[in-house]
Amino acid sequence: MGTGRRRDPSEVMRDEMLMKEKIASLLREGPRTIPEIADALRCPSREVTLWVMALRRYGALEELPKPKADDYYRYKLAKS
Repeated sequence: MGTGRRRDPSEVMRDEMLMKEKIASLLREGPRTIPEIADALRCPSREVTLWVMALRRYGALEELPKPKADDYYRYKLAKS
């Protein structure tokens, strides 16, 4: 994952199930932005964006309101 080469999106999405638990574990500690999640996982932000958007689409994550227009969105685990 941290090799620096740009992976095909289909390859990135195959890792979604593995990354779902890693992202959930981070978000149990509190809401985070995509760059914060990427830094913690040592993965490119572009890959984390795909995983977060998929988890959000399926209701596993919620997007929190941005305090300022130029801030990043923060994500938290959705209530079960």
